[in-house]
Amino acid sequence: MGRILAIDFGEKRIGLAQTDEMKMIASPLETISSKDIFKYLDNYFKTENIESIVIGEPKTLDNKPALITEKIIAFKNRLNKMCKKPIYMIDERFTSRIAIKSIIEMNVKKHKRRDKSLVDKISATLILQSFLDREKNKL
Repeated sequence: MGRILAIDFGEKRIGLAQTDEMKMIASPLETISSKDIFKYLDNYFKTENIESIVIGEPKTLDNKPALITEKIIAFKNRLNKMCKKPIYMIDERFTSRIAIKSIIEMNVKKHKRRDKSLVDKISATLILQSFLDREKNKL
């Protein structure tokens, strides 16, 4: 069995999360600079058994593609050529807000809450957990 990798794409930073081998628990992994992501993923795929990838798909409140969608599709296409794994898109509306709220509820100190990379990792984890929940409901 392999892990599932989740990606919260951003133009500056990309949040990553992964499951355990049993695909039961979503955990934050890293936040990587967008310019370094493919080098990071190349190394990551060499060391981890990844079964599939989930990418957050931003949408507007009226369910239309967000402005960044074209960049995410280009990223997805490049990633697909690189790793040849199934890639799923999942609605990521409000994940950043939920991540910020979660960080506050975890009593993270104010100076750490300013670290946007923490929000990116938590957002990726929320995207992954949403995907896992959706897959469980299919069973």
